[in-house]
Amino acid sequence: MKRQRVVIAMSGGVDSSVAAALLINQGYDVVGVMLRLWSEPGSHAHNRCCTPDSMSIARRIAHKLGIPFYAIDAQDDFYRTVVKQFFEGYGSGVTPNPCLVCNQLIRWDFLLKRARMMDADYLATGHYARLRQTDQGLIQLLRAADQSKDQSYVLHTLNQDQLKHTIFPLGDYTKIQVRQLAREYSQPVADRLDSQDLCFLAGENYRQFLSRNRPELVKSGPIYTTAGEKLGSHHGLAFYTIGQRRGLGINSRVPLYVIEKEMHRNAVIVGTREQLTKSSFITGPAHWISGEYPSESDKLYVQIRYNSRETRARTTPREGGGLNVILEEPLAGITPGQAVVFYREDICLGGATISNAQRREIR
Repeated sequence: MKRQRVVIAMSGGVDSSVAAALLINQGYDVVGVMLRLWSEPGSHAHNRCCTPDSMSIARRIAHKLGIPFYAIDAQDDFYRTVVKQFFEGYGSGVTPNPCLVCNQLIRWDFLLKRARMMDADYLATGHYARLRQTDQGLIQLLRAADQSKDQSYVLHTLNQDQLKHTIFPLGDYTKIQVRQLAREYSQPVADRLDSQDLCFLAGENYRQFLSRNRPELVKSGPIYTTAGEKLGSHHGLAFYTIGQRRGLGINSRVPLYVIEKEMHRNAVIVGTREQLTKSSFITGPAHWISGEYPSESDKLYVQIRYNSRETRARTTPREGGGLNVILEEPLAGITPGQAVVFYREDICLGGATISNAQRREIR
């Protein structure tokens, strides 16, 4: 009987390397691939996802495992879908999440299509998440066994067809166990540090990257309180995010936070912690993994950023597919452009992009 083929996305890191070894042990016909992603000219050696060093490590591990390894050029697609949306997000006054776009349009579109062209039955990655099939044939996305490493938040955009062709080998393992497996497999990446930054920033601050590539976004303007008092000037709306307290360059007897960015006035609005905290917000069109709006929508939990705590909420539909989200417990730092992801127990139901919250007119 022909073995099922799995294309494993490799990065040269410990997670994807152990995932590849686990798939081999499970009897799959495994093929390793690595995407060449866009980097700013002159910094190709520093893209965190595909440096020459990472490519070399991934190739050596594939050779050690006895599997073929291919590099696939995705630079143009990555720039067009991920980097341009990054620029557009900051240009429109929101804080984008490029990792969500990358998972949706690069890994589970560009790469999955190429995996299928290689006669693969599945695409696998080193993400920490689990899948489960119901009696009705529905694929559910579940939180990982290691709650501290769970990555279902950044996978909420996937649909049923994509999940049916996906394997997450690490979903039932903790990070400690994965590193121990790497040692047992004699992999040289057992103690390699995880990358935390956006890959295409090549290790630098996103403000420097934006200043160089989109200088038109570096336009100073006023910083106001909610009462309309001018406290100072900002260096460009793109350099500030909701909830930010440090680096504002203003004097105040009470701690002040960025609570809004006004594009039409090029103004940063600051307020107290109480003003930053909100109990409701609206979203753009929602994506539901099952394909349907969840029943009992008053019994959901929401997570407004990766690794943030979840809180109980209820939702009501808006015209155009968006949602009204009413929180049981108010949260601080609800940020337009970021994702809100919905859960029922360990099941990730889907998510949506947070839209502008209630606006305040400065007088």
